[in-house]
Amino acid sequence: MRKIVILGSVMALVVGGGMLASAEVKSLRGEVPLDAKPKPPKLARMITRSGGIQRNFKQQPPVIPHEIYKERITLRVNTCLKCHAPENHKRENAPMISKTHFTDPNNPSEKNLYRGRWFCTQCHVPQLNLKPLVDNRYKPLNK
Repeated sequence: MRKIVILGSVMALVVGGGMLASAEVKSLRGEVPLDAKPKPPKLARMITRSGGIQRNFKQQPPVIPHEIYKERITLRVNTCLKCHAPENHKRENAPMISKTHFTDPNNPSEKNLYRGRWFCTQCHVPQLNLKPLVDNRYKPLNK
């Protein structure tokens, strides 16, 4: 019995290996050689819309309705605060950062953001004008 199991396993490996060897392997790089510098992809145009973009569900973080290519968020710098900080938002005609993003949500004049909310683009994302990778066939149940 043991010989039959071993022989069957060897045959499966041989047949499977032959099938893999006959399959054509294509590189994701296309015809670009490994040592050549690839061309960077074109930057997609971000959707810009004054007044913001409508949310899809109640608790969705607002999406960013403007380009952010030049914005920087590092451990020490967050350029989103130039416009969205409590002391700047009226002058810049931009929505203020939510009170929930501050260490003390009851004191919106506090200047220190809670570090767990420092990296804005973890939740707030810009919208790109692109063709979807996958068709959306979602239909709400109540319709």
